[in-house]
Amino acid sequence: MIIRLVSAALVAGFLAAVVATGLQLALTSPLIIAAERYETQASAEPARSSPASLIVRVHGGHDHGTKDPSVSGGETAPEWQPGPGLPRMAFTALATLVGGVGYTLLLGAALLACNREPTPETGLRFAVAGFLAVALAPALGLAPELPGMDAAPLADRQFWWVMTAVSTAMGLYLIAIRRAPITIAGGLVLLVAPHLAGAPEASHAASNLPAAYAAQFAARSLGIAFVFWAVIGLAYGWAWNLFEKHRPVHA
Repeated sequence: MIIRLVSAALVAGFLAAVVATGLQLALTSPLIIAAERYETQASAEPARSSPASLIVRVHGGHDHGTKDPSVSGGETAPEWQPGPGLPRMAFTALATLVGGVGYTLLLGAALLACNREPTPETGLRFAVAGFLAVALAPALGLAPELPGMDAAPLADRQFWWVMTAVSTAMGLYLIAIRRAPITIAGGLVLLVAPHLAGAPEASHAASNLPAAYAAQFAARSLGIAFVFWAVIGLAYGWAWNLFEKHRPVHA
C-alpha cells in the first residue's frame, strides 16, 4: 500500500510539475522579471532615511535585506539566487516538482483516511478541496506577491497561512465528509475564523511597481495553482489504478 501510494504520488507530482512549470514560465515568470527591474531601480535610488536605517524588503516568502555599509563598516553579502535563464528555469521546475510530490502524498493520505477509493473523479474532488485550502483561502488575505511589493513580516505571514490552510481543510472535511448539522456549523466557523482574525497587514509603503502587474500576477498564480491541483488529482487517481493493474498476482 505504501509503495503504491508513493509510486502514484511520484507519477502524479511529476506530471503536475511539468504542466505547472510550463505555465509559470509562460505566464508568471515574465511578470517576476519585470517586477525585479522595478525593484532594482528603486534600490538604486538614494535612500531618504537616515544612514543607520536597516531596509528589509520581504516578497513572495523570501527576505531580501539591504544594509548600509556605514553601519557595520563592511558590506553585507547578497542573498544567493539562481542565475537567469536555464538555472532559474531548473530551480523553478525542481521546486514545483518537490511541491507536487508532497501535495500528492497529502492528497493520497487524505483519500485513504476518508476511506475513498482513489479514482480520477474522487482525486479531482479532493484536489479542488486542496486548492481551496492551500491556495484560494490564504490568497483572500495574502495575495501572491511580486518582488518589490510591500509585505508583512515573513513569520507572521507563514503563521497565518498555515492556520488558514489547516482551518479551511478541517472545515471542508466537516462539511463535505461528515455532513451532520453540527459538523456543518463547525465547518463554517472554521472556514471564516482565519479571515475574521485577519491576515497580517503590510505597512502600505509606496511602491514603483504598477498595480496592473500585481493584479495580473495574483490572478495568473491562482489560475496556475488550480490547474496544478487538478492535474494532481486526476493523475493520482489514474496512476493509482495503473499500478493496481501492473501489480503481480501471487498464487
